[in-house]
Amino acid sequence: MNKTENKKIYSEFLVIGSGVGGLFASLKLSEIGKVNLITKDFINVSNSIYAQGGIAAVTDRDDSFRDHIEDTLRTGCGLSRKNIVEAVVRDAPTIIKELINFGVEFDRSGGEFELGLEGGHSHRRILHHYDYTGRAIVEALIKRIKTNKNIKIFEQHQIIDLILSSHPKDTRPEKNSVLGAYVLDLKTNRINSFISSKTILATGGGGRTYLYTSNPQTATGDGYAIAYKSGLDLTNMEFIQFHPTCLYHPKAQNFLISEALRGEGAVLKLKNGKEFMQKYSPKKELAPRDVVSRAIANELKKTGDNYVYLDISFKPQNYVKKRFPYIYKTCLDYQIDITKQPIPVVPAAHFFCGGIDVDEHGRTKMKNLYAIGEVSHTGLHGANRLASNSLLEAAVFANRAYLSIKDDRTEISKYSDKKHTLWNYLKTVQSREDVIILQNWNEIRTLANNYAGIVRSDERLLRAKKKIDLITEEINYYYTKYRPNKNFIELRNIAVVLKIIIESSLQRKESRGAYYNEDHTQQNKIVKDTVLNRYNQI
Repeated sequence: MNKTENKKIYSEFLVIGSGVGGLFASLKLSEIGKVNLITKDFINVSNSIYAQGGIAAVTDRDDSFRDHIEDTLRTGCGLSRKNIVEAVVRDAPTIIKELINFGVEFDRSGGEFELGLEGGHSHRRILHHYDYTGRAIVEALIKRIKTNKNIKIFEQHQIIDLILSSHPKDTRPEKNSVLGAYVLDLKTNRINSFISSKTILATGGGGRTYLYTSNPQTATGDGYAIAYKSGLDLTNMEFIQFHPTCLYHPKAQNFLISEALRGEGAVLKLKNGKEFMQKYSPKKELAPRDVVSRAIANELKKTGDNYVYLDISFKPQNYVKKRFPYIYKTCLDYQIDITKQPIPVVPAAHFFCGGIDVDEHGRTKMKNLYAIGEVSHTGLHGANRLASNSLLEAAVFANRAYLSIKDDRTEISKYSDKKHTLWNYLKTVQSREDVIILQNWNEIRTLANNYAGIVRSDERLLRAKKKIDLITEEINYYYTKYRPNKNFIELRNIAVVLKIIIESSLQRKESRGAYYNEDHTQQNKIVKDTVLNRYNQI
């Protein structure tokens, strides 16, 4: 391939990712300039679309900002940043109004919001659209975007790396700047340069690093890996939330059974029908997700079973069908009638509480680069995320990034004319060894599940570090020899993400929130973040 075929594609703003954060940011930024929105799959594929429960916000007169703040801080186990928690909770009602203006319809009863209750919340405050809230929000935003002349959509375009003014090995982030991104067009296999004055990473999480996950195929931690390579700080990457209840079925790869079922009374049972959550928390099924996930993992370890049951069949059939139509229909597709029988469930990697460190506006340490949504670490979630705070965080920080950018308009950098802003293929050739990708892909995900899962230990983590170092060495060699393709880019990214998870885990000598190490079962009195970057790896 002749590198002169590569193009430069310009816009004032470049948004990477089409979840709630990326879509919301694109719509807001389109009010002040031209936006290129790139997404690695189709625009409607993201983690956000699978968010069933809803979005948390104080809208009821019996609720309060103080209670939502306290619930979030308590669940975060001392690592949440109080100023961020307060800001997000207080921004929430305004964001709900914005979403409604964009066409989102939340369920109502008698003119008032029909609010759900989920684990860790002291009040009903979850706004929802039946049991597919994420999809409803995403579809409403996409509808607006497709009629917006200031937004150009690039589907099946995968980011490879950021374009920087200087190489990160020579220049730390504080003195570097982002010019845009190298992006692989998956239809033409051409690597183009998307140049912008401001770049917003909204690439979502990295659940596909694990063998069992609620996340879609696209969740390969692209933003984490790219930021790490660029020299940015990744904070608290050891804190991965495992959702307690993913459907256990050989044909259901990543179907989530919403926390809202437990909020409406569903109970967890062993295969013999015995309930067990009372042994682990006075809140039983409404305990925070880390408690419920570890409880299930512990019971499965004792029984040797592959799954437990979640049972809501004792509720009236019409109520279940009306409140959870998506879950009811999907389970029925797998011959499970949730109005008559319990649902087999198992914990699975669900959400990364850590990420690229940003400030209260979503700004990274690198000039002209923002990160919003799951890819970022704002400090909202701390050591464990409160249910239904994720869509809220994505929308709030999309809006905050927009407001920051609006006050800091800049021209496209003069560095964008430099030679390095076009991808250099060097002497690389098309790969004929894709079997290596498949082998390493399976090995990495199995390694993550077995050595860096719900319960970790020092010995397993050290073994995992040796293994991932060898795999990474092989991938780096592959990178210098072969041209990037979709599978290889994603392999590289999940390898980097697992390496960061392992190294962050080894630095934390305690158990806290979503992180549990059986060699360090107590919380330390001193609370501190784990910060990792390419310059301080162990």
